[in-house]
Amino acid sequence: MNFGNVPEDREELDIATLPKEVKARLNALRNLEIAQGKIHREFLKELTELEKKYHAKYTPLYEKRAAYVTGSAEPTADETKVPEGVTDFTTLELDEGQVEQTGPATGVPHFWRTALLNHRHIAELITEQDEEALAALQDIKVAYLNDNPGFSLEFVFGDNDFFTNKSLTKSYYLAEPTDVTDNDEEYIFDRTEATPINWKDGKDLTVKVEIKKQRHKDTNKTRVVKRTVPADTFFNFFKSQKVPTGAETEDLDDDEAELLEQKLELDYQVGEEIKDKIVPQALRWFTGEAADDEDEFGFDEFDEDDFDEDDEDDE
Repeated sequence: MNFGNVPEDREELDIATLPKEVKARLNALRNLEIAQGKIHREFLKELTELEKKYHAKYTPLYEKRAAYVTGSAEPTADETKVPEGVTDFTTLELDEGQVEQTGPATGVPHFWRTALLNHRHIAELITEQDEEALAALQDIKVAYLNDNPGFSLEFVFGDNDFFTNKSLTKSYYLAEPTDVTDNDEEYIFDRTEATPINWKDGKDLTVKVEIKKQRHKDTNKTRVVKRTVPADTFFNFFKSQKVPTGAETEDLDDDEAELLEQKLELDYQVGEEIKDKIVPQALRWFTGEAADDEDEFGFDEFDEDDFDEDDEDDE
């Protein structure tokens, strides 16, 4: 039996050919790995509890940040003074041709929308219409789930022209690693549960209307057909998803299964990126500082144009 990939220029080792006493020792080594895996699971649980502990300490700061961003509270004069060596935004000079904005401004306009747009991978998911809706985004909150190592993201919105929800929440449910021999494996994705969006009439960004002309093959007459199809939008993020199991996977061919896996992985990566980077460092994303030193982020990139879409049959 062979395990893994062996470089072409190396002789392949077949474990089955080893002496029986060596294979017995490999069994013993495997048992050591399994024991280490149990300790690793303890580590994951304690790490989650540590994250929860410090998140509780961050939360009052996040609440104050939300108040300043929305304008429901104003910082004191002392709170606007920054330590020596830290950029004082009030002293920034305009470049030639620039004009400072005037007039009353409440809080920090478009704070969260700008922060998301400055993340180059998340920005790729945001359309121009999405930007209009995200202008009403007032806060993004992180919470840890009870009895599960997962987390939730709550997007808080003000009044807008697109939907009536005051907040949209997406929860990520995780499961323990299934491979007892993998000591590096983290929690694995199980499912997501998201708030249904109550779209206002004609404002659903997740669909679009396609108009096609069809010609009858016998009479040569044409007709106009309208159909509603899915649309690309950031708000597809707020859809519940789960990893298919059992009979659910039997109806998927290899390409469909691979595409689904890519979509689920992308979805989880977006959630983790918002949780671990955007929310903790929201100011740096708003100013663009975080984007300047952003590490390569491993989104799996795929284009829906790579997949054929069936057209309606001519009549």
